[in-house]
Amino acid sequence: MGDLRVEELSAKTIVAANGLTLRPGQEQYVTPVSYSANDAYLNPTTTWARVVLDGDEVVGFVRGNFDPDNPREEFRSCVWRINVDAGAQGRGVGRFAVRQLAEEARSRGFETLHVIWETGDDGPGEFFRRIGFVEVGETEYGEVIGKLAI
Repeated sequence: MGDLRVEELSAKTIVAANGLTLRPGQEQYVTPVSYSANDAYLNPTTTWARVVLDGDEVVGFVRGNFDPDNPREEFRSCVWRINVDAGAQGRGVGRFAVRQLAEEARSRGFETLHVIWETGDDGPGEFFRRIGFVEVGETEYGEVIGKLAI
């Protein structure tokens, strides 16, 4: 990966973001039940959505949520969604996206970043642990809650 940067999701990039492909078996892990259940309550003013570009090519998408008043700690500062195109996986795009999200969280005064994932062989757990998230609990749906000190 050469020239990685994040850019605000826009009319120019949304089609490419929606067209990101996943590796076989990853589709079932894209949105944990906990996020789907709470998506209706997500305030658009607390959402941070960005595409990751390598040069001019959209290779990833990251969406965070920053809501210091959320009653659930894991939703106050969190990775809401991360997708990296199958052809770009394993090249640092996901790590870069999470780093950018963590920097945004830090600039907003947060000291931690959370993520929720479903367990499974093709799931994202290994990735999140590798970049520093520590398992700190479980949701009511049996998903893992991870926390990263930033």
